Order: sequence, then C-alpha cells, then structure tokens
Amino acid sequence: MLIIRVALNIPVDTLFDYQAEDASMHDIGLRVCVPFGKKKITGIIMAISTKTQVPIEKLKSVYCIFREINPIPPALLDLFQFCSQYYHHPLGGVIINSLPALLRNNKPIKLKDSTQHPLGLTNLGRQIDITSIPARNRVARRLLIAFQNAAQLTFQQIKQISPRASKLLDKWKQLGWIAEQPIINTTPKATIIPTLTAEQVNAVTTVTAGLERFNTWLLHGITGSGKTEVYLRIIESALSHDKQTLVLIPEINLTPQLEAVFRARFCTTPLVNLHSGLNDTERLTGWLQAQRGEAKIILGTRLAVFTPLPKLGLIIVDEEHDSSFKQQDGLRYSARDLAIFRARKTNIPVVLGTATPSLESYFNAINGRYQYIRLNSRAVQSAKLPSIQYIDTRIHKSQDGLSEPLLKALEKCLSEKHQSLIFINRRGYAPVLLCKSCGWSALCQRCSSRLVVHLRDKKLCCHHCGHEEKFPRACPQCGNQDIAPFGQGTQRVEEALIAHFPSARILRIDRDSTRRKNAWKEILHAIHTHQVDILIGTQLLAKGHDFPNLSLVGILNADTSLYSTDFRASERLFAQLMQVSGRAGRANVAGHVLIQTEFPDHPLYYALQQHDYDALAQTLLTEREVAGFPPYVYQALLRAEAHNIKVVLNFLKQAAHLAKPTQAIQLFDPVPAQLLRLKGMERAYLLIQSTSRKQLQTFLAEWYMQINTLSARKIRWTLDVDPIEF
Repeated sequence: MLIIRVALNIPVDTLFDYQAEDASMHDIGLRVCVPFGKKKITGIIMAISTKTQVPIEKLKSVYCIFREINPIPPALLDLFQFCSQYYHHPLGGVIINSLPALLRNNKPIKLKDSTQHPLGLTNLGRQIDITSIPARNRVARRLLIAFQNAAQLTFQQIKQISPRASKLLDKWKQLGWIAEQPIINTTPKATIIPTLTAEQVNAVTTVTAGLERFNTWLLHGITGSGKTEVYLRIIESALSHDKQTLVLIPEINLTPQLEAVFRARFCTTPLVNLHSGLNDTERLTGWLQAQRGEAKIILGTRLAVFTPLPKLGLIIVDEEHDSSFKQQDGLRYSARDLAIFRARKTNIPVVLGTATPSLESYFNAINGRYQYIRLNSRAVQSAKLPSIQYIDTRIHKSQDGLSEPLLKALEKCLSEKHQSLIFINRRGYAPVLLCKSCGWSALCQRCSSRLVVHLRDKKLCCHHCGHEEKFPRACPQCGNQDIAPFGQGTQRVEEALIAHFPSARILRIDRDSTRRKNAWKEILHAIHTHQVDILIGTQLLAKGHDFPNLSLVGILNADTSLYSTDFRASERLFAQLMQVSGRAGRANVAGHVLIQTEFPDHPLYYALQQHDYDALAQTLLTEREVAGFPPYVYQALLRAEAHNIKVVLNFLKQAAHLAKPTQAIQLFDPVPAQLLRLKGMERAYLLIQSTSRKQLQTFLAEWYMQINTLSARKIRWTLDVDPIEF
C-alpha cells in the first residue's frame, strides 16, 4: 500500500498522509479528492512513500486521483515550495489558489475541446452535390453551402449556422466529407515591422545573445522608446528555438492593446491570455494550452507567474515598477520577484521593462546585480519627449478643478483636432460630502474613510469596502439642507468639461466606466478611430497605452501625494506622472503636459520637467540610506486585524514577546494602521527589518512557528514579506 502526501488548502503548514491503492510514483503533481473531517476536499499530491509517521490503521483512503490532465511539473512544485517558505504561507494555500477555479473543486474536468482545429471539405466533400441532400434537411444544406463558400469553418461559425449543425460533424467526418484543417492566417494585411533604432538593436542583440542562460535584464526606456518592439524581437528569437514566453503585465486593461500587437506580429503563433477578466472555462482552457506546450506566448497578470510551462525560454515583466505585481491579501507574493526566481531555476533570461524603475531594481542595476540596458530616445524619429510646464494654482485659481490656462490649452487642442487627456486619480464625483453648518461629513461605517459622492447615481460609495447608501436630502446631524460635494473626481471634471466644451466628444475612463466585459476594447477602438476629443481618466490610462493623436495632457491634484506619510510616495508619484506624461507626443504630434500644482519649485517636479529619472532616484536613494529604508534594508510586517483594536495590539505584543531577535534584526513596537478600520475590521501591524535578507528569513521562519502557538480565535494575521504598503 502506497502512502501519498497531500497539500491541502487549509491554514496549517503541513502535508497530510492518505492511503491510495491505485497510486503510482508518476502521480506526484496530480489533483486528488480526499476526506478531511466531514468534508471532501481537493489537494495536490506532493510525495509518495511506503512509510508514514501515522499509525497505518488511522490513515484514511483517498476518494479518487484525477488523471485527466497532466500533473503539475516538478519545476513548478519547486516554485510553490520556495513561495511557501519565503512568504511564510501554508503550501496547500499557495498551490490550490494558484490553480484555475475549475481545478479547485472535487469534480473531474469536462471541457469541450475549444482548441480543436477548424474544419474544411475534403476532396470527396467537394464533389458532393447539394441536390443529393433532401430539401427537408435545411440545416445540412446550409452547412454544406457554408463549407463550399469558405476554406474552413470554426466551431463557433458552425454553431452560428444552426445550433443543430454540430450534430452532423461526426457523421460527415466518418463519410470522409470533412476533416480538420491547419489554421489559416486570416490577418487582412501584413504588419509593418518598424526599423529599429541603434539603441533597440543593441538591446535585442544583447538579450538574444544570452537566451540559453539566466540573466536579469533591466530594460530602462523612456516612454515611447519602443520597449514593446524590443520584447517582440526577443520573443521572435525565443520562438525560433521552439520556446515558450511568459509576458507579465500589471493590469487587465493593458491586455487588449498588447494582445492586438502580439497577435498582429505573431499571427500564426498560439497565444493565450490569463487574467481575472476571463470566465472559469476560458481561464482553464488557456491554462491547459500553456501546460500542454501548445500556447507559445502567455500574456497574463500576476497569477500567470504560476502557469505550468514545459518549454519556458523567456520571461518578460512589463512595467516592473508597478505595485499591482504585489498581491495585497492572502498570499502576499510579488510576481516580479517570483518571475526572477523562476527564471533563475529554469536557467533562462528575465527582462524587466519600465520607464521608471522601482528603486530596488534601479539599485540592483547600478550595483551590477542586474544587467542594465538604456533606451534614451523615442522610437519614432519625429517624436520628441513632451514639454512639461506647471500652472501655479496659488496664482491661477481653479474652478471645478480646472484652471484658466488649462482650459485655454484644451480649447487650442480642440481647434487643432488633436486629442487631450485630463488625468485625475480619483473616481466618483467628489471625495467628500460636507455640511457647511455643523461640519458633518459622510463617513463609511465599516472603514475609517469618507464616502465618495456619485451624483448621477444619487448615492454615496466607499471605494475601500464597496458599501453604498442613498444620497441624504439633509444633514443627518443638524438637518441643514445645504450639504455640498467638496473636491473633484472624474465625474465632476467630466461635468465641468461638458459645460465648457459642449460640442467636444468627451470620454471618461475609470473603474466605474470599464466594468463591462469588452468595455476596454470598445474604448480603445473609439480613441484610435478619433471618435474622442477629450479623455478624462485615472491611473488606468497612465501606463502602456499608445495614443498617436494625443498632444495635451493636463494633470490635476498631483500635490496630494506630497503630503503622504509613505516613504515610497515620491517614487510612486514620479512614476505615475512620468507615465501619464509619456502618453503625449508619441508619434508626429508634439506633446505638451500641464501640471496644476501649488509647489512648482519642488525638486520632484523639477526632475520631471527635465525627464531626469536618475537625478531623482539618486536623491531618493541617499534619503533612504540615511533613514534606513529599502533597498538598504529588508522588511517584513506582521499584520493583524480583529473587530477591536485592543485585541489586535494585545496579540501583536504577545507575538513580539515570543520573538528572539539577534543583533541583525530590528523589531519595532506594534502600531495601528493608518487606515485603522477596513471592511469592519480594525488593523495594526508590527515592523521587522534587517540589513541581511538571509538572517531576516531565518528569524521569520522560527518566529512564524511560535506565532502559530498563540491563541488567535478572534484574530486574523499574516506575515507580509517585502511589504510595499503600510
């Protein structure tokens, strides 16, 4: 009797032993359905043995081993093990939550094969006369005519002819009338491949020369410098060696544009998309195509780093500085860092592309840990970096967030038939609803934050927990009816612009306007076909997009980040402003950026105006070295939450008391979180840091086991290694 060791998605960091009569040594990595208490749950077989430390009579037997798909390969199981150990998270939770949803349940996979090749008539099928099919068989006649008029038909096209048409396919295959056909490239026109600049040639040559070994390349290119074209050329080289490429992007909204570029260039290469916007079947289908090695290019958000790829030859992380690569709940992993670990274990190159590197990556590049490649000029010969000017709001007062110089610039842009973008990183109508009589403001009952006004929907929303309530007719505290929205959001700016420019075609782009499936594709199509004059957007528009006719960018409320207590605020603000400024002047249209600010002389704004990332990065690195912040130290946070802050702080004090820090470890006092209450839970954390990553990990491993011995019935806690938000 073989014993299988199973990883289960429960908050206990151990493997569970079960008896399995039909198990074999080839079953490691397969899904298995096992009894756990009174439940049936799915786990992953991690090891098979003939020995167990549990008395054999106490071992339960498995219900079944699912063998309908290939097992998770050993290399990916190693990645899961590393992820569990480094981030101090139960292994079962790491593995199960990385799988597509349909693989997490107790059912075998029953997928209609959407990867089937299209069908076409054989030589015998072409000889069939339509009159040989009885007139009453209208579906069969319509299907034959469709086959005669097209070289090949996909299953979707056949279903559109009639839902019953697919029933004829097996019979016609047996008769030899139809057969599977190789996929024909139906791209209407050949893609124009741009000529590379000297810098791009150097980047491509340098990376492709080392495709057979591990290297971390930091591709630091200014906005519009053609980083995507460099990616395409490197992928082309990987494909020529029959290798798969994993391309990680920070957000779903970048997918349609990148996917279109990739499909146009590699029109005969199987490509799959993996992100949370897909339904469960679509996600599983893409995952299986990647696992079988059929998909050669895998384009996905952070969870795609865990995709099984048998022929992986290259990893690209686009916009590597983006905080979206760091998971902020559950397993708090960094997809960028795991991509580098995976590349090292697979002995392949990983390319980190960005216009504004994270300070950690920049630090590693200037110190020789990463290989550094610079692209300092724009790829389109006539394109220049946009000019950046500041509107001093102490002099030019704004109305509804818009100053007179900005409105004049917008008017000029409209007269020249160019597109413009107003950037304000705050959705809704206004961030505050205020009573001018008693000072009451609308607060969320579940979070330590104000409710945001959504005037059109006549409701107040919390952008942290999703709570909604009706717009009050009067102040609930004093009864005054003169309650008013205070501040600006995208909806208020949209309303103001419609009033100023009634004939302009204005499009607002934020999370509220892009919730519908395929909304992004429609929006991008409208922008590229010049159906829009003025765009109003949040950070969704800041990165990765290429709008050739965009000449003016106006930035509102940038100063708010300068007041932040977060030591990363300056780095993030610079990256965001650099990214959004880079949307302008990317082709033959000159770019111009206007930033409304009370601090036009601030060093950050000066560096932005000069397009000098290095100057700001060196300043910030000097500050961080003096203050003892990353990248000069390594950090971890013990986060805890409960319904009462006293319970949380008491738990953290107990955890601190259990700790046995060495001289290399700094342990700080527990403090309440800046946003104390979130979704009804009150939060606090305890910071640990060290100048040695190895010593920090050794300490955390021992401490994690000790914390697990504490009573945590009313507490939720987690260790956050390399935190980026606190």
